[in-house]
Amino acid sequence: MHCNGLDHLISRRRMLLDTANALAFLTFARRGDGQVSSSNARPRGTAQACIFINLDGAPSQLDTFDPKDGPWNPADADIQQLGRGFLLSRTLFPNLSRMPGELVLLHSMNSWELIHERGQFYTQTTHPQNPAFVLESPHIGSVLAYEKGAPGPLPPFVALNSANSMPGAKFLGGTFEPFLAPAVAGGFGNLQHNYYGNNSQTRFEEKYKFLEDLDTGLRQNPYSQPISDQAEYYTAAKRMMYNPRIIPVFQFNNEENLRYGNSALGRACLVARNVIQAQAGTSFINIHAGGWDTHQSMYDINYRPNMYSLVSELDAGVGNLALDLKQSGHLASTLIVIVGEFGRTPGELNGRGGRDHHRLSMAACLIGGGVKGGQVIGQTDAVGGEVTDPGWSQDRPIYPEDLASTIYSAMGVDWTKAFTNTPSGRRFEYVPDAYKGRFTAVEEVFG
Repeated sequence: MHCNGLDHLISRRRMLLDTANALAFLTFARRGDGQVSSSNARPRGTAQACIFINLDGAPSQLDTFDPKDGPWNPADADIQQLGRGFLLSRTLFPNLSRMPGELVLLHSMNSWELIHERGQFYTQTTHPQNPAFVLESPHIGSVLAYEKGAPGPLPPFVALNSANSMPGAKFLGGTFEPFLAPAVAGGFGNLQHNYYGNNSQTRFEEKYKFLEDLDTGLRQNPYSQPISDQAEYYTAAKRMMYNPRIIPVFQFNNEENLRYGNSALGRACLVARNVIQAQAGTSFINIHAGGWDTHQSMYDINYRPNMYSLVSELDAGVGNLALDLKQSGHLASTLIVIVGEFGRTPGELNGRGGRDHHRLSMAACLIGGGVKGGQVIGQTDAVGGEVTDPGWSQDRPIYPEDLASTIYSAMGVDWTKAFTNTPSGRRFEYVPDAYKGRFTAVEEVFG
């Protein structure tokens, strides 16, 4: 997504709206029961955290989690049946193909969108990119941070490899904004300093206290939502300063980096592992992985990115992430979701050796967090173009709203919930129309 979206433009109209709704924004952070409605869904509550791996660019279902036997496959694909309806390429997925008992593959997904930016917005918010609503469409991670974020030194929503243009908390407030963290070996370079030797932390505390004193009036009576968000963000950042428990969370050694694939995605998975194992207040981690817009030369090793490089990075990063979390005992309570914004054209590759946009078939993968691994939900036709068997109780394709409902359910959140006192007065639903029963959690993934 790009920074010139409607939700990132600063204008006189936006400034007036912020100012006029300041009181509404502030009171919204503490809602009474009368301002919330739901259909009283029964969430599973099997997960304490979610790692959402966003494959930006729309990965091909046929070349990732829903492969088919056909002439479009490269000669070295080595597609193997690992269970009933469970196929993976051992060439592309050497790690994940060794752990089919941990994976749930969703083969019957559809998307509503065919444009990347709109599809990405939908994937991350479960709402259409309607200009009238973008300012009141927070990221799924912000909603979960609002609902489940535990008090701790780490922010409830951590974003890795993500751009500033990703949807944020919107009206939910600065506390629930995505915290853009580095995924590099050295971690943060500014969580502490030794400018004053042994007195460095004392001097920092004194200066921060002076800053708080100066800002007291503005913090207590902010005249706009951005001012309030900044104050909340500063407070969250302060909790990490000089904290020996937090500094190593964002660091790793070269041996680990190589094991995770020596890639940006692998390093993000490494940091995500550390964040989960730290148990320091984070409930949602967003990992952005770009490059999946494979219109051409998908299997040309001389063209980058190609499917060999893309899937190799995904497999090394996620495979080792799942393995490490399982060994540390955290996988059972951590839901890993791998998904893009839509699928790609079925059957033979196009004339440029790639695949174009396609919304009637896409695939996703779930690991951990209470899901019952070793199963495939749904089935597509022989060329991976359309859903032939939805494979779940609703007897229709699974849409982004259903996937979001499933994530909310695993995290113990009622996906039919809605707020009736938004700044504009519009009703905000966690999952649009879920309270009507139009969308719901895919209970089959839990076994």
